[in-house]
Amino acid sequence: MSAASNGPGEPIAVDNVTMIGRALVDMAIVSADQHARLTPLTGGVSSDIYRADLPQGVVCVKRALPQLKVAATWNVPVERNRYEAEWLRVVGGIVPAAVPALIAEDRASGTFAMAWLPPERYPVWKSQLMGGELDPATARQVGDVFGRIHAATADRPDVAARFPTDALFHALRLDPYLVTAAHAHPDRAEPLLDLVEATAATRRALVHGDASPKNILVGPDGPVVVDAECAWFGDPAFDLAFLLNHLVLKSALHPDRASQYRAMCAALVEGYRAHVTWEPWASLETRAAALLPGLMLARIDGKSPVEYLVGHPGSEAVRTFARERLLHADRSLFAVIDAFTP
Repeated sequence: MSAASNGPGEPIAVDNVTMIGRALVDMAIVSADQHARLTPLTGGVSSDIYRADLPQGVVCVKRALPQLKVAATWNVPVERNRYEAEWLRVVGGIVPAAVPALIAEDRASGTFAMAWLPPERYPVWKSQLMGGELDPATARQVGDVFGRIHAATADRPDVAARFPTDALFHALRLDPYLVTAAHAHPDRAEPLLDLVEATAATRRALVHGDASPKNILVGPDGPVVVDAECAWFGDPAFDLAFLLNHLVLKSALHPDRASQYRAMCAALVEGYRAHVTWEPWASLETRAAALLPGLMLARIDGKSPVEYLVGHPGSEAVRTFARERLLHADRSLFAVIDAFTP
């Protein structure tokens, strides 16, 4: 299921019901004469996601949208759905417990089905963080999972060949985040566009691309990662910086918990760093440290601002800090993290 899929949403339009029903038949999950009860699930901006109650049980069905559900115009090819399914296949062979099982795929309609993970047993990490449940052990496990994925796929041409998604990653991440932030801050365009160029040119491992707490479930056997629509064979530092960015941004929302969020960052890095064998840690850390302030600014003034800081005083603290830090040449992640005072 999707990490954001923790409650019923608005009624489904008939055309969506028809399309998903046909996809279920085409995927041989149900026969043409069987009934599937579909319930829309809320929270995602890039896909329609449904709980499908079938005669044989429950599955989660996901169909990519051409226009993302954000205020800005953001159109992306629906073919990204096939690479999310491919990411589930690859990662399922590395850390099986850390992804939902892929059941079937219908590339013609941009739909796939995966195992249903009950929300009561698989709470969303973001919900826990927003509720004040700041457990460093969970952060360490998240770092461990991403470290394992990157280590197992690093410098593998066979994996790279399965993800020819440079253009998609640019459309889904580099352009709406860093390029859009550069347009909003012309006096910081040079360092932001340098980050775009450097990130796009680094091809080392399989990257999730949306490594956010909203896309991580805290399961009974550890973290489960979902929503890999931005899957790309590229710079693993992007996933690391993306994860840390969300923890730092939440400290802007709750400055009284800043020391706890710092401890979460330290635990996540510890879990991740243990697996970095494909390149020197200092090299990867330098790239992640450069990306972090760029991503901080992008989540305030990019196409997809974090909703909890919109109109919040913490947003200006993030903006001011990120703009200043983009001019530094930080090599240490914690030189950035420790300098931020929400």
